[in-house]
Amino acid sequence: MSDSSQESTGAAGSWASRRKSTVRKAVGTGHESLIQSSLWEGGKTLPFVIQPALSGVDLAAWAGRGRDFIETSLMKHGAILFRGFKLGALADFESFIGAVSGELLEYKERSSPRSQVQGRVYTSTDHPPDQRIFLHNENSYQRSWPLRIFFYCATAPDEGGETPIADCRGVYKRINPSIRDRFQEKKWMYVRNFHKGFGLDWQTVFQTTDRSEVEEHCGKRGIAAEWLPDGRLRTRAIRNAISRHPRTGEFVWFNHATFFNVTTLEASVRQALLREFQEEDLPTNTYYGDGSRIEPEVLEHLREAYRQETVSFPWKQGDLMMLDNMLAAHGRGAYAGPRKIVVAMSELYEGDATAE
Repeated sequence: MSDSSQESTGAAGSWASRRKSTVRKAVGTGHESLIQSSLWEGGKTLPFVIQPALSGVDLAAWAGRGRDFIETSLMKHGAILFRGFKLGALADFESFIGAVSGELLEYKERSSPRSQVQGRVYTSTDHPPDQRIFLHNENSYQRSWPLRIFFYCATAPDEGGETPIADCRGVYKRINPSIRDRFQEKKWMYVRNFHKGFGLDWQTVFQTTDRSEVEEHCGKRGIAAEWLPDGRLRTRAIRNAISRHPRTGEFVWFNHATFFNVTTLEASVRQALLREFQEEDLPTNTYYGDGSRIEPEVLEHLREAYRQETVSFPWKQGDLMMLDNMLAAHGRGAYAGPRKIVVAMSELYEGDATAE
């Protein structure tokens, strides 16, 4: 879910053989006896896979009774894939979210093109199918973000189109401590330029045509807004790179510093942008919080940390994936054929008020 086409995080690979190596078991008694669970891949903590042990299990009804089990599993693994349940409509998707997480959130301060499907359910990023999207945590460039994000596969692609995920606790641990310390001290800066006819305009991003409303929003959210002589808007925001999860207390690598950096773009896209724009005018780019450039070797080190933690699986129609947005990052692989993955978010968390 982003406004940039970015590196692949890997395809599903020999997924069938990996799945055969996992242990599947019915869990507990009562509502837990209705499902069986397993890990997707040996040696990885996510996703935790939940499937019906019996035919005809109503996922939303089961989830309402098993909410504690789902929450405990999510805190442990960061991602849960619900597979094999009969989900035939978006109403089933919304009912499940209501049962486990409450009211859906509106998509605000947008960074990627997407379409509203119904209510507060949206398409995943509306980018061409040949473009890959690098791993990221939804809205980690904002002061507040959803703690929960849900994906539902209405139409599985013919080929590719995975939603790769990565454990942000694992990413944090893989990063050199000296680099973590540098980001802890300096934070990171997100610079965005709104060009007419290129990417999302500021009216779409901020859902208003009133400049004063944009300035008010930015002032409240720790964003510096600058109207340039040609009428363009440039924004800068300084955010934390490392956060503590509010429920587990664990450190997580939680930011868009790698994702929005121009060096993470595929080479052809990066070169085209640099021919079109000066660096300061790029649609998006990132820096250390003091405005200095992030070293190329540091950015590659960060990308490799994500790659090492990445798990990918092919979508099946009716799959539903639930992520803790701070514990698990997500991306998108290139694909062929029709693909419809819808997305919803919940549980707004005000988490970055100290980053100035």
